[in-house]
Amino acid sequence: MKITELEPKLVWQCFDEITKVPRPTHHLDKMREFLVDWAGRHGIDVATDEVGNVVMRKGATPGHENAPTVILQGHQDMVAEKRGDKVHDFLTDPITTIVDGDWVKADGTTLGADNGLGCAAGMAVLIDPTLVHGPIECLFTVDEEQGLIGANGLQPGFVTGSILLNLDSEEHGSLVIGCAGGMVVECRLPYTPVPAPADKAYYKVHINHLKGGHSGMEINLGRGNANQQLSRFLWENRDKYSLTLAAIDGGGLANAIPREAWAVVGVAADRKEAFEEEVKRFSDVLHAEFLLAEGKDFTFDCHPVETPAAAIDALLSDHLVAALFSCPNGVQGMSNAVEGLVETSCNLASVKMTDGDIVVTAHVRSSVDSRRDEVADRIKALFMMIGGNVEFSNGYVGWAPDPDSKVLKVAVQSFEDLFGKKPKVEALHAGLECGLFLEKMPGLDMISFGPTLKDIHSPSEKANIPSVQEFWKYLCDILTRLA
Repeated sequence: MKITELEPKLVWQCFDEITKVPRPTHHLDKMREFLVDWAGRHGIDVATDEVGNVVMRKGATPGHENAPTVILQGHQDMVAEKRGDKVHDFLTDPITTIVDGDWVKADGTTLGADNGLGCAAGMAVLIDPTLVHGPIECLFTVDEEQGLIGANGLQPGFVTGSILLNLDSEEHGSLVIGCAGGMVVECRLPYTPVPAPADKAYYKVHINHLKGGHSGMEINLGRGNANQQLSRFLWENRDKYSLTLAAIDGGGLANAIPREAWAVVGVAADRKEAFEEEVKRFSDVLHAEFLLAEGKDFTFDCHPVETPAAAIDALLSDHLVAALFSCPNGVQGMSNAVEGLVETSCNLASVKMTDGDIVVTAHVRSSVDSRRDEVADRIKALFMMIGGNVEFSNGYVGWAPDPDSKVLKVAVQSFEDLFGKKPKVEALHAGLECGLFLEKMPGLDMISFGPTLKDIHSPSEKANIPSVQEFWKYLCDILTRLA
């Protein structure tokens, strides 16, 4: 079955069009062109701003012109993650979608339902002739996944609504009224390659096929961080096997828990068999520790490689491995205000070697700005001690909950009437653009909701089909009540 045959057809047809447009973060020219062209084809008023945000406007259903203007908001970009064996260029290739029972997923890549389905729902509202609503503004922001650049760059007057429905949540039945702020920490270690010792045996040590996931939504699930576990192995065995670190690479995006990492290491020639047994032993340890969180399918192994031309000098190698092993990672504190909510976390996101630098990136989140800054400063202190240059970037504020929100009351009553039960009202540890919108438009009344998505920011991402049907019904009912 094709996704265009699923219900609600308008939403899935719009999403199908979106999946054909390459749109990784920071590469959104094609997506912006698509949105402007789509609006033109449907006779919808459209405008863009300097940073690439797109707004489409639709007048009220006759007789409802005096209703408040509602902003439907989603972000244009998607997280570009794929399996290691998948051949896919996110800058040119469309996403291949698969219907699997009650779920839609992609073929070896992220699906982009985050936030493609939110954008598709907004587009469907604009072309549905049966829906009763007040004035509508659909806002499609850029680069939400890294830096919230569209929300940061939003200028006064680009949208004028007094109510904003953020369509970027991942659990149907949950109404989000607050979220954490965050910051990216980038640590650069200058290094000069040295000749790799010729008297050692070299191996590529590789951890792969961890579940990964969203570094906000799933940071509390106890999943393995590939960078942390690889550095743990290197730290535990650096002296025992006189390890030489020749190369290291792990993770990718700041907001994705790293699923894969590898290192090329030199081992004392007379310890090869013992080293191979040590890798097997450590693999057993990891599988025992992470069985419940990760299952059995991930791997930790090694295989021989040719002697590389260069390596990292011994002192810097020890410093790097120690810093990676010591770097804050995972949940750093739970909220005292909201039971069960992660307050502060850190994701040791990536380790990359460039010409002249080893670059380590971490993503810190917190609903308390001072705690966010504290963890970021701890990382800075750690890497400065070993000669690193540390910069903070992409900082964004949290969104403080407003339990007295008028649109929240409308949304709660709508959910109870439609589905016969109360929705869950909560704050999230994940970051949303809403805090930035509130800074720029004080008094804006906001909630966030969406269909059920699983394993976002990973190649296992999937969207629940029945929840998309209910999400659409719910969105339409809220708009009609607000009219």
